[in-house]
Amino acid sequence: MSKSDLEQKHAAAAAFQFLSRFPVKMQLDFVPPLLRESVVYYPLVGAVIGLCVWLGGALTGALLPSFPAAVLTLTLWVWLTGGLHLDGWMDTADGLLSYRSRERMLEIMKDSRVGAMGVIACVLLLMMKASLIADFIARGNWDYGALLILPMIWSRWFMVYAMAALPNARKDDGLAVLFKGLGERKEVQRARSSAVGLTFLAGVITWAAVWIFQPDTAMFQVLEMENGLGTLPWWLYPVAAIIVVPLAGYVIGKFVAGRISERLGGLTGDTYGAMNELLEAALLTVLSLLQGFFLI
Repeated sequence: MSKSDLEQKHAAAAAFQFLSRFPVKMQLDFVPPLLRESVVYYPLVGAVIGLCVWLGGALTGALLPSFPAAVLTLTLWVWLTGGLHLDGWMDTADGLLSYRSRERMLEIMKDSRVGAMGVIACVLLLMMKASLIADFIARGNWDYGALLILPMIWSRWFMVYAMAALPNARKDDGLAVLFKGLGERKEVQRARSSAVGLTFLAGVITWAAVWIFQPDTAMFQVLEMENGLGTLPWWLYPVAAIIVVPLAGYVIGKFVAGRISERLGGLTGDTYGAMNELLEAALLTVLSLLQGFFLI
């Protein structure tokens, strides 16, 4: 194995160890150069997490009613991430929703204790995710299930983009400083290429699954005619999903990250996690809306 291949193997392992609980057994020194290179594999980590959530939802949905199945699937989802991003979501909610000065908000976010606003934000977020998962399980259209990995892919790509594009609110302090200089080896572009490739793969798997299993679309066509949508071809939904989800992730993410940066003078490690959680929920909502539009 060449030195370059070994470096990439270490970077991939670092991404999985840092962002998930997958049992990647490799002794690593999490120095800044390794952390910066590891972000190239963030979309891949998201894809693997998404695949596990998809399989978990399909399995529990076959055995249980949709809502209990959704809760178990969400439990698996949270366990796979170790609650890393949820912690950032709660800390960010505590800080931003305190409506204090910039310095005080950053102090609140650094506090290891969780306040009332953090708990409320966490409960609401988990309720939203559980309801969306229950909706997908209730529809039972697992031929299109590969598209469920898209929110996990693009939420993690946006974290990479945000780390490179927006300033660090804590300057030379905090977790975010370890990623300082991100972009010198075109990590953002490489992560985006990885995300695009995984998205295309999800689309191909979806087209193949629907083509092979050919779900009964007669009832859908009747409903389409009644709602004035016409008989939309089945392949249009995957095409719309692989275009709309990345675009929505970028637009929503850039808007929210920009607003947070204005209030804090930049972003922090907590806000990166919060952005990931927000985009996962938002992009799952986008997929749900698309499924409703196409009567999937």
